[in-house]
Amino acid sequence: MKLRKIAIVAFALIIVIASCTPDDDITTADLRDRTEVYAEDLEEIETFLETHFYNYEDFDFTNPYSVANDDFEIVFTALSEDPTKTAIIDRPELKFKMVEDPLEEGLFYKMYYIEVRQGLGQDVHFIDRVYVTYEGSSTGGVIFDSVSNLQDFELTQVLSGGVVTGFREALLEFKTATSFTPNGDGTDLYHNHGIGAAFIPSGIGYFAQVLEDVSNYTPLIFKFNLFDRALLDHDGDGIPSFLEDLDEDLDVYDDDTNEDDAPNFFDSDDDGDGINTADEIELKSYPEEGMADFTTKEEAQAYFDANAVDGEVMIEIDYSNANANYTLYTFIAPDSNGNGIPDYLDATYPE
Repeated sequence: MKLRKIAIVAFALIIVIASCTPDDDITTADLRDRTEVYAEDLEEIETFLETHFYNYEDFDFTNPYSVANDDFEIVFTALSEDPTKTAIIDRPELKFKMVEDPLEEGLFYKMYYIEVRQGLGQDVHFIDRVYVTYEGSSTGGVIFDSVSNLQDFELTQVLSGGVVTGFREALLEFKTATSFTPNGDGTDLYHNHGIGAAFIPSGIGYFAQVLEDVSNYTPLIFKFNLFDRALLDHDGDGIPSFLEDLDEDLDVYDDDTNEDDAPNFFDSDDDGDGINTADEIELKSYPEEGMADFTTKEEAQAYFDANAVDGEVMIEIDYSNANANYTLYTFIAPDSNGNGIPDYLDATYPE
């Protein structure tokens, strides 16, 4: 699709999907073979994992979602300073996932991440906006970016910069906070949020770019706390963009129902029938008037499972810190002619 090609070309030429601030000094160099660089990066990352520990003794794993753990921050230390500690590579919190290179199909990277705790709040989707604190550094300990106050950014580049692939893929493994308590100074203490760190090969990081004080082809470490996320609706049709990934391949650019070179997530009339998508669906929220509040997320989910009508799709179950209950949001997509295709995706209706 044209929009996808534009995005990929923009990525390849200027690579603006970055977790660093716009003021960072970034330059590029001649490109090396990506497979060769990956082998070097993986060795460097695994050496770090074998020779460092983190402050796991400061976290109460017997009660991971206790308030006492809510302000936990990961700190890395060389094992040479205390050989009695357990290396990161031997900790049960260390996991990994395979991530495909965004520019070279078929090349997959092993990306390690520490899951101190996953979080109990909302799932994070590949095209959401997230609210985090984080620190980005090299394996040599050079910090190139750090945000201690709540920072928001989009996970996927559309019209603005997002984050490097590796950082995004790490955040997708975690969940948000369930609630927060005001500290009285304009800040909030979040509860039950995701806490982790990711070790990112440069091929899903900055690769040939040179950051300030960090050379090109350098694997990176991101430590982070994931507090919240917002569902994005890029075309304003009432359907969050993550639900417009109809084939669920984590690529919103290849879903173009009316083949007009505007993907559904960026098309206010998905089927091209002259009726806006927003007018072919019905947005709903529960509890409705006269219903009791949902006091747990499970209660809201059970209500949806038992009462959803044909064509009703869950958007999210959202916690309201103000009144300490949950709201269920859905949309109903009618299939008026009964052909198995929702009206908003069916150009044959109405006819």
